[in-house]
Amino acid sequence: MAKRIALITGITGQDGSYLSEFLLEKGYEVHGIVRRVALEDPDHRLGRIHHLQDDVELHPASMESYPGIYNVMKKVQPHECYHLAAQSFVSTSFEDEFSTLNININGTHYMLAALHDIQPDCRFYFAASSEMFGKVAEVPQKETTRFHPRSAYGISKVAGYDLTRNYREAYELHASSGILFNHESPRRGFEFVTRKITSHVAKIKLGMIDECPLGNLDSKRDWGHSKEYVKAMWMMLQQDEPDDYVISTGETHSIREFAEIAFSHVGLNYQDHVKVDPRFFRPAEVDLLVGDATKAKEQLGWSYETDFPYLVREMVDSDLELFTRG
Repeated sequence: MAKRIALITGITGQDGSYLSEFLLEKGYEVHGIVRRVALEDPDHRLGRIHHLQDDVELHPASMESYPGIYNVMKKVQPHECYHLAAQSFVSTSFEDEFSTLNININGTHYMLAALHDIQPDCRFYFAASSEMFGKVAEVPQKETTRFHPRSAYGISKVAGYDLTRNYREAYELHASSGILFNHESPRRGFEFVTRKITSHVAKIKLGMIDECPLGNLDSKRDWGHSKEYVKAMWMMLQQDEPDDYVISTGETHSIREFAEIAFSHVGLNYQDHVKVDPRFFRPAEVDLLVGDATKAKEQLGWSYETDFPYLVREMVDSDLELFTRG
């Protein structure tokens, strides 16, 4: 039996790297779309998938170029497509709304249009986001909760979600969206608050710095482990019918609680090192996100297992090892 072929955009990111490992273990042939600059500077830009480079095939293309995406799609002819690529850092979306909207909305539209033209039987996954809920209408949030995004990033994800649903309904594509709540790991980017905290904890413990500047400590999120969330992506594309699913832990924790666990893991008190800096407050804050993943549990058979303190400690330990190694 021929191998199933998967195409991943955003393969060099946290989720892309874990998803690649998962699919390779399942026996897939894995392809990824990357920016050309990544291939020219692999040491820095392909760090998360360095150990996989002999096992995956990378194709240069930009999410801003329909011809580029079209050509990759025509060459790869995937059975499953996971569209993870996006400008995903919310703070940046406030600073550069134009590129966030352009890359995230057009990139999704180009992927769907190319699939429709070339590989209409391919199953498509769109990485939606809990940021679409924004100023939440209800707690917890589920698939039927009204969207009220509070950033250009959240707005772009609502547009991508609607595009995905429209291609499903208008062209009968097997196109599903995963409304993933915050998910972290040692592979999270340093710009995100969780990795910012754990990397600062490691540096403070090693005597490299003294302070960890943060924004709103009372902001609450539903934090899970990326490794478990990529399994849910795959499970969606194994269903007979496409659909949309909230993927979350159902628990909420504050940034203050995350910092407290991270610092205490290395024998420090977060209050001695965390400094609240107004520069890191969002212009429009999203205060409480917590998901209800009942539908995913009942229809996909997916459930979440990783303990929150374990996730925090794993990230701290990884950063301690990273900065000790130099």
